[in-house]
Amino acid sequence: MTLLFISFVAGLLTVLAPCVLPLLPVIIGESISGKPSRKRAVVTIASLGISLFLFTFLLKVSTVLIHVPLEALSIVSGALLIIFGLLTVFPQLWDHFGLANALNKSSNRVMGQGFMKQSLVGDIIVGAALGPVFSSCSPTYFLILATVLPVSLAMGVAYLTVYIFGLCLALFAIAVLGQHLVMKLGIVSNPEGWLMRSIGMLFIIIGLLVISGIDKKIEASVLAHAGIFDVTRIEQHLLTAGSSGGTANSIVYGEQLTPEQKAAKYTKAPELVKPDGYLNTDGQPITIGQFKGKKVVLIDFWTYSCINCQRTIPYLNQWYAKYKDQGLEIISVHTPEFAFEHEQTNVAAALKQFGIEYPVVLDNEYQTWNAFGNQFWPREYLIDIDGYVVHDHAGEGEYDVTEKAIQAALAERAQRLGTDPSMIASGTVSIADPNLQEVQSQETYFGYNRNKYLANGTPGQSGTHTYSFPTATVPNLLYLQGTWNIGKEYATASADAHIKFSYGAHDVYFVASAGVPVSVTVLRDGVPVGTMAGSDVDPKTSTVTIGSQRLYRLIHDTSAGAHTIELIIHGSGLNAYTFTFG
Repeated sequence: MTLLFISFVAGLLTVLAPCVLPLLPVIIGESISGKPSRKRAVVTIASLGISLFLFTFLLKVSTVLIHVPLEALSIVSGALLIIFGLLTVFPQLWDHFGLANALNKSSNRVMGQGFMKQSLVGDIIVGAALGPVFSSCSPTYFLILATVLPVSLAMGVAYLTVYIFGLCLALFAIAVLGQHLVMKLGIVSNPEGWLMRSIGMLFIIIGLLVISGIDKKIEASVLAHAGIFDVTRIEQHLLTAGSSGGTANSIVYGEQLTPEQKAAKYTKAPELVKPDGYLNTDGQPITIGQFKGKKVVLIDFWTYSCINCQRTIPYLNQWYAKYKDQGLEIISVHTPEFAFEHEQTNVAAALKQFGIEYPVVLDNEYQTWNAFGNQFWPREYLIDIDGYVVHDHAGEGEYDVTEKAIQAALAERAQRLGTDPSMIASGTVSIADPNLQEVQSQETYFGYNRNKYLANGTPGQSGTHTYSFPTATVPNLLYLQGTWNIGKEYATASADAHIKFSYGAHDVYFVASAGVPVSVTVLRDGVPVGTMAGSDVDPKTSTVTIGSQRLYRLIHDTSAGAHTIELIIHGSGLNAYTFTFG
């Protein structure tokens, strides 16, 4: 029910997203050209909503779009806007449309006049052309697409419908305001009047922006300076708040609930679903159910190249050492973000690197992730002796709250099993953590699937491209130089390529790999990193060798600040996945 509400709010907020703002004039212009008409606004916006709905299912349940580059969809949408713009500016062009010789010139003139009076067909086409463009503007939309639909078609349809309803409602309100303004100003339009021609020119300009990808650069620039008006962050905050309600219902030390009270307050934990492998279990399968009535279980969702997950691991290791003999079992569910994280040998190497001794199950197909309805890395679910989820927490932080919940669940277990609850270890683990409130830069992806912060290229564009650094750069945007092959998850560098990013944080991390090890020089504000070198960088040479598929620590600073990192890549074949910050 919470996600249903969030989906509606996300739909309303989407109209303020940087990727939608440039398109709002199209919605307003389409509803006021000819003359203001609420019917036309409804038709155009409803067509957009239906187009978005159908596009979502085509994207999810068929292979039709699987190999279609995202820029191709933008070209189609932009081309339709340009065509309608030209026909609005030059109505006489209708005379030259032969319609496969089925209609004569006179018939075309009638059809053209029908469009200029704003025909139903024209409104539908304009709305439908915008549907796929609107699909890339909301974290909630991607949540529905990636996690809800695979688990439940009915729930996915419900959430998607509510999201689209909120979007269409907000668009209709904006269109009505535009119509009201036109009526108040007394502007009268006709097929060849200045207002219609202005709207036509607006369509052409926006169509060119969509085709060229400049609209994405505008979006990236807006995001870099969005501040409190970044609706994406607002939406992500809603998702986080809506998904971590278990914290409010955490078990309280000494709390004694009847079975009926517990069933009313908590939900039963789902089981691990079709794990793709087991580590730290001596090769034996493991389940949550085998510990019911015996132990308290902490489920940890993570993926090994995620820096947020890595910062959580020291707490998990200490909790396991502190409480494993007092009835706590930790089961780590490794759900990969990137393709290389599917490899069991890579995960096994990460366990050794991080000193993880508790059981780990591989969740390559997101089966257990979906069963829990999870949305975040990392995420902890605490399951009591009766199999109920009595506490959960998404992301980093509040480790003391989680540990107290563990102690309360272990105390309840001790009472149930007839042992002394006072013997449960007290106190909480304390580790020096970075001040994440000082981190001003977002995770930034290189692959076309999510590289919306690429500033000197076209986000969402695949293939091989040559880039050059501009004379000036904008903070929190990604700049490439040299020849790069942009793939879905990563970008592959040719020899002597460069990367530049101005950030605000303590530390900089780089998820990367190379088939043959590649040396990379790391510069901070144009000079070698020196004492600011991360653990993977040689402070004497200011270089890091990229080889295995993992997260590399490039810069470590005890104080946060605004700086620019530049990577100079010596050789070819480096695969760049993400920058993350801490």
